[in-house]
Amino acid sequence: MATEGFRALDEKSLIEYVKATPSLCSKLGNQLDDLQIKEVGDGNLNFVYIVIGSAGSFVIKQQALPYIRCIGESWPMTKERAYFEALTLKEHGRWCPDRVPEVYHFDRAMALIAMRYLEPPHIVLRKGLIAGVEYPLLAEHMSEYMSKTLFCTSLLYHSTTVHRLAVAEFCGNLELCKHTEQVVFSDPYKEFCERAQALIHGDLHTGSVMVTCDSTQVIDPEFAVYGPMGFDIGAFIGNLILAFFSQDGHADPVNDRKAYKQWILRTIEDTWNLFQKKFTTLWDEHKDGSGEAYLSAIYNNPELFLLAKRKYMKDLLHDSLGFGSAKMIRRIVGVAHVEDFESIHDASKRAYCERRALEFAKMLLKERRRFQTINEVVIAIQDLPS
Repeated sequence: MATEGFRALDEKSLIEYVKATPSLCSKLGNQLDDLQIKEVGDGNLNFVYIVIGSAGSFVIKQQALPYIRCIGESWPMTKERAYFEALTLKEHGRWCPDRVPEVYHFDRAMALIAMRYLEPPHIVLRKGLIAGVEYPLLAEHMSEYMSKTLFCTSLLYHSTTVHRLAVAEFCGNLELCKHTEQVVFSDPYKEFCERAQALIHGDLHTGSVMVTCDSTQVIDPEFAVYGPMGFDIGAFIGNLILAFFSQDGHADPVNDRKAYKQWILRTIEDTWNLFQKKFTTLWDEHKDGSGEAYLSAIYNNPELFLLAKRKYMKDLLHDSLGFGSAKMIRRIVGVAHVEDFESIHDASKRAYCERRALEFAKMLLKERRRFQTINEVVIAIQDLPS
């Protein structure tokens, strides 16, 4: 097995591991005295350590538990997910290096990844949204990440041979894909669309994004698999919609959050519109490349090519809305809730926010195909009765 020789590390044994690993020593300038190590993981699956020395720093993530951390051994998880996370960080980093932390070291047997430390003031986007912080470049950065990673790992860019080999590689991560299907689709209702369109992050919620006002970094792609593009886009947009509905629960006499809610809606709209523009621009630039999603006859006919792009993007919008609404429902009634709502201390306010979000998500899931633009979705949110 790839994980033979695994041992869980604590802060003391981690120091010895670092000292025995040349690539990590070099990141610390080979100055290993007085290392500071702190365990900061608060996720369901992993332990995360920040390692800081006088001449450098990095983060070590060890997927030490073969089960979901918040549930226990009754829900087993393979440690091989670390391999696919590292593979995805490298592949997504290849296409969008400004939005993905660099991987410094990967140890498959130890299920361990060392990567760039996203130092303060980086915080988890979800926490920033709860605090009411505006991030002016968020839509620009996330649309860049999604357009580049999804287009450049799809058949629109790659040959059939290259694409099939990549899909086959990620079939090994289907256990986590199965868990995703269960908690997002099978538990609320039986529905899932299985399409190997591109290498998706697989869990692109606002807790998987680290931000400052001028930096956006996507982390934690351990659920990565070749799947439908709309799953990533929908997950991110759906979580922004959840953040919107939670704002009434975080309002206070000093800040009613009304202006902030409008910023969230603009960010939702800008994220899709910028994504669509960047994605189709990449398609235009590479239509004469090795991509085999369409016959060359379509690319050589400007009218047919335009029709193909319009249909593709409309279908992708509807997929994104469907997946996004499913993710919203799962976060309200499923096994793992979101801090956006859970941090609302007033139970009646929390119930009010969750009820409005749930009702909107149900409508969006059933009626997603009537929306032709993201602006229509935003208008539908604004038109909801109080």
